[in-house]
Amino acid sequence: MVYGYIRVSTDKQTVENQRYEINCFCRNNNMIIDRWIEETISGNTDVDKRKLGIVLKSMKKDDILICAELSRLGRNLLMIMAILNQCMKKEVQVWTIKDNYRLGSDISSKVLAFAFGLSAEIERNLISQRTKEALARKKAEGVILGRPKGSKSKVKKLTGHETEIQELLNKRISKSAIARILGVHRLTVTDYLKTMQIE
Repeated sequence: MVYGYIRVSTDKQTVENQRYEINCFCRNNNMIIDRWIEETISGNTDVDKRKLGIVLKSMKKDDILICAELSRLGRNLLMIMAILNQCMKKEVQVWTIKDNYRLGSDISSKVLAFAFGLSAEIERNLISQRTKEALARKKAEGVILGRPKGSKSKVKKLTGHETEIQELLNKRISKSAIARILGVHRLTVTDYLKTMQIE
């Protein structure tokens, strides 16, 4: 299928110029738009919250997405690259008219795919580094990180075995034997009984 994508940022802008450009391009290349995607939304909006994101998930190998220019896909380079990378993974072609850009299976697209992957890895590393720096700063400021000291999880290893444990205790089975039956250490049983105030 061939998809025509039109995006404007405000309702004061018109979609007609973009539609005209795409229709002219298709006439010159003997193509027909099977489905139009039109939206009035900021290019900074996450693609998953846009019509484009929904349609991208349903697109299949060899489908073609045509738009007037790359900037219609997003307002910043990282967002555009993320969308193009998603299309490459699904083997969906992206064609732009003003930029004369073609994303497909040729060598230049493969080079771009490498650049996208590298950019994504750099971004992940930067996020990780920023997180580590923020944690180090908070620690230096005296902020206690992690679970407060002395607090324990309400979910125990033996949670859900209360009835079974009580029945075994009623039969005068030792804690060591109960531990073997439940596949845990003897001290786990002892600690659990103390927590539950069972002797």
